[in-house]
Amino acid sequence: MMFTVHQTFHTDLITGIYPEAERLGYDVLLSGATHGRSEAKAVEALLSHRCEAVILLGPDADPAYLAELGQRTVTVSVSRRVPQAHVDFVHSAEGKGVRQAMDHLVELGHRRIVHIDGGRGPGSAERRRAYRAAMRRHGLEDRARVIPGEHTEESGIETGRLLLAERDSGRPLPTAVLAGNDRCAMGLLMALTRAGVEVPRDLSVVGYDDSHLSHLMPIGLTTVRQDAVLMAEHAVRFAVERLENGELPPREAVLDPKLVVRGTSGPAPAEGSQGVSA
Repeated sequence: MMFTVHQTFHTDLITGIYPEAERLGYDVLLSGATHGRSEAKAVEALLSHRCEAVILLGPDADPAYLAELGQRTVTVSVSRRVPQAHVDFVHSAEGKGVRQAMDHLVELGHRRIVHIDGGRGPGSAERRRAYRAAMRRHGLEDRARVIPGEHTEESGIETGRLLLAERDSGRPLPTAVLAGNDRCAMGLLMALTRAGVEVPRDLSVVGYDDSHLSHLMPIGLTTVRQDAVLMAEHAVRFAVERLENGELPPREAVLDPKLVVRGTSGPAPAEGSQGVSA
């Protein structure tokens, strides 16, 4: 199994993969991708150990490489869909999850809702499209704003600094931010709270993943839950079934996400009542 070392949601997926693999009589070998170790190198290390199948957690590799990998060995991609590749896919219904989050915020009275993009991260394109579609559906298309980012805490911190600098120059803060994932949301919360912005009184924050860290914070993160255990079970079963029958066509499992409301989302603040600069 190939995973990205710093992605907390991958830890949740790994936790679910081990028992299902053992139940079906298979061992699991891990190979991590980091800033200094590419996904391709992590995958080739697995193949060098004669792994029978490869499960890729949130792969960011070139689609051509993934298509070629699918021809070489049994391959399952989790959280990223690669059309036309001979690879099985397991992911959540990203658009449905974003719609739930956006409906929640609009129902709370939010109109200035910003989205921090996840860049090339898994699910980012679908989440970005769903955010724009939700803003249109609620008649807020002219207020839509996507800030470039990544699925990292650093991206959230940088966005927080940007929004605070804009506030100090006279542009009001958004009333809510939909972050690309939980890590990004946590970075944003760090930047905002250090500057005296109270969440959710001054600004609401919603993440995506419901990784295990999201409910361990002093204030629990409102987020869209992806069922890591169910995703892990589907991935292992797909791999084993293809090992038993290599003629199976590529398959896709799309799982329903669920909004989990915690402490970082609340009613939109009244105009002009958001935190002021120190």
